[in-house]
Amino acid sequence: MARPLIAEIDLEALRHNYRLAADLAPASQSMAVLKADAYGHGAVACARALQGRAPAFAVACLEEAEALRQDGITTPILLLEGIFEPAELERVEALDLWLVVHSDWQLEALLAYRPKRAIPTWIKVDSGMHRLGFPPARAAEVWSRLTEAPAHACDLHLMSHFATADAVNTAYFRRQSSLLQELAERLGAPTCLANSPATLARPESHGAWNRPGVMLYGSDPLEVANAASRRLAPVMTLRSAIIAVRELPAGEPVGYGGRWHTPRPSRIGVVACGYGDGYDRHAVDGTPMLVAGRRAALVGKVSMDMLTVDLTDLPDADIGSEVILWGRASNGAVLSVDEVARHCDTISYTLLTGVLPRVPRRYHGGLSGTDPH
Repeated sequence: MARPLIAEIDLEALRHNYRLAADLAPASQSMAVLKADAYGHGAVACARALQGRAPAFAVACLEEAEALRQDGITTPILLLEGIFEPAELERVEALDLWLVVHSDWQLEALLAYRPKRAIPTWIKVDSGMHRLGFPPARAAEVWSRLTEAPAHACDLHLMSHFATADAVNTAYFRRQSSLLQELAERLGAPTCLANSPATLARPESHGAWNRPGVMLYGSDPLEVANAASRRLAPVMTLRSAIIAVRELPAGEPVGYGGRWHTPRPSRIGVVACGYGDGYDRHAVDGTPMLVAGRRAALVGKVSMDMLTVDLTDLPDADIGSEVILWGRASNGAVLSVDEVARHCDTISYTLLTGVLPRVPRRYHGGLSGTDPH
């Protein structure tokens, strides 16, 4: 019998979340972000599930785009970080990719390259995130140079990234948004500005294109959920089982370092999942999970291959009982990956992308079997 830990990927939930993103912005096209192996869900499987629905995909780098093309994905793909060296432009052209240009050396490399067909190009402006992008004061110059080079670049768009679209305090978002809207109007430029939180909560930022990312996988990126984000469905369920049960008297330490002690006579379940699988070792005592569809709490430190859960108030739970680390239980109960992340002092992105390769992916809702990689 195989180890019971699996990452179950619900592709119908992925499509549901994509439809929600598209419905929230009916005047925009919604580009599905598949970077970091589709946030840990399997980029090829997710691309297949969305191909024919999403008009374009976005990835971080050329290698991620090549993997999709090699598996037969023909949908347009945008390179969010552009090229990392000029020599990559040949592959960009060969794979028929769309290109982000965010710095002078990339601009000069594109203008020096001689493509057979002009490359669709997206100019990134640093409106306040202060990672990538041209300063707003230089955007018109860059736009002009590419407009005047139709043999090199075509289908120009203006893009940027919001730093605080998820926040309740909208002051900084409004500052970025105002700057970008004024710039786009001055240049007559179609925009791609809205990430997941802006797609969900900032309709004024919706442009010709939006870039929903983590929301596609069922995670709510907002500081405070709204009516739209409450409609998100979990795509990944990290599922395991109880593999042993210990009956302990009060006062006994559990796990490395004895961080947690039994406050009463207790039943402690051992779960086949640990930090060697990508479950966060920073999870504190009380981190929730679902055992046989009912909430239970992590107790003791997470080990490499196992963790421990308090079953004292779940007398029917025993060896073989289903354990949901996050996602949807067999009885329909849901434990949000966002809630688990808060107990680990992190965000859902790190949990989802951190599930390691030894955890088998199992797909349903459009693609059966194991991970197609």
